[in-house]
Amino acid sequence: MVDRIGNCRILGEIGSGGMAIVYKAMQEPLERLIAIKALKPSIAMDSQFAKRFEREALFMAALQHENILHVHDFIKERGTMYIVMEYVQGIDLYDLLERTPRLPVEVAAIIGLQIARALDYAHFRGIIHRDIKPANIMVSRRGEVKLMDFGIARDDTLSDLTETGTGLGTPSYMSPEQILGDKLDYRSDLFSLGIVLYQMVTGRKPFVEDDARTVMQKIRLDRYTPPRKLNPSVPRALERILARCMEKLPVNRYPTTQGLIDDLQEFLSPRVPINYSARLVMYLREVGVLTDSEADEILAAGAPRAVRSANVDRGLVRSVAMAHGALLLIAIIVGGVIQVAHGRFSDDEASVGAEPSASVVPRGAGHLRVVVDPWADVYIDGQFVETTPIGRRIPLSAGLHYVKVQNPYYRTETRTVRIQRGRVEELSITLRAAAGANRRPPETPTP
Repeated sequence: MVDRIGNCRILGEIGSGGMAIVYKAMQEPLERLIAIKALKPSIAMDSQFAKRFEREALFMAALQHENILHVHDFIKERGTMYIVMEYVQGIDLYDLLERTPRLPVEVAAIIGLQIARALDYAHFRGIIHRDIKPANIMVSRRGEVKLMDFGIARDDTLSDLTETGTGLGTPSYMSPEQILGDKLDYRSDLFSLGIVLYQMVTGRKPFVEDDARTVMQKIRLDRYTPPRKLNPSVPRALERILARCMEKLPVNRYPTTQGLIDDLQEFLSPRVPINYSARLVMYLREVGVLTDSEADEILAAGAPRAVRSANVDRGLVRSVAMAHGALLLIAIIVGGVIQVAHGRFSDDEASVGAEPSASVVPRGAGHLRVVVDPWADVYIDGQFVETTPIGRRIPLSAGLHYVKVQNPYYRTETRTVRIQRGRVEELSITLRAAAGANRRPPETPTP
């Protein structure tokens, strides 16, 4: 092992892969811990691996975002290359799932939200990651989530290092179009993130190889088991988010990465009333990644000024946390009573087939009114609702919903509609005749 790289003193080896070795080091002029990713000497400097390694450094250096691992420097010396990076104390999601295969739904959603934010930042700059998987997601001891390893990322403005018709990535987390070697866009990353979210809340991957099919065949051709069948505690709102991410056709996924962020924020807002990083710190303590004293110290650093300025000891921090938890529990109980008293719909209770009361819009939901000319069968989020004309308003949970209308004599139409709490959205669709139609369709459906 080398002793020094540039102005950095090597402290030890963190890990090793097929292409690189990662060291922990001290950058002496700034007295800060850093990580150094070193290309293995056995890899030729003019090889495709070396070009990919250098491109990773360029990509990550250009992406300055709180949820993306920062690159401080790139060094060429001793016949090899080194990426000097931010050192993150924590655990990667792969190892976290080894400790606890199934995460609480709000913890999974927080991690998914932070990675979606990192991807949105990269996608806006024309960069597709192409290798979203648990091993490339880091959860720091302070509750920060970092996306790592842009080694096979692609920039739309640069040439691709992959030949046409070949795919790079990890098979279990690839999108269907990535498996086929098709041209990719940002929606491929959304599919991969959907797989990671599914794994976090169910404890297993949605597509697993068996004797009949390979994992890549299953991703392309098979449906996955609905998350709620594996974990009934998964809310329907989160199940819909996963389904939208893992649509086989890119056109049916979220139209923007920001759309996924909006839905995850909508999902988390009523469920996590505290700082998201603090919730992750609490979970790292629950699973033994942090000790009680370590977690208390981190949480105390983020506590209100009155607590920080006091001589905070472990007992005081724990008392504050317990008091906060007790107040939160009381609020949840009281909120539940109010919901029952007012007939309020929760995200999981609002079903597309329910009939709302008189003229009162439920506080926890919104409504959709659908008008189709001439008529059609209406499906919402893949579930049949009713055949138009529909006289009532359809109650739906707040967030994005996928609406499909079908008439055998006309072209099938699909729409995305955002439902807001306490509001009625109108959706009016005029159907177009199907290509090759040779007979006059009826004005109303046959009974």
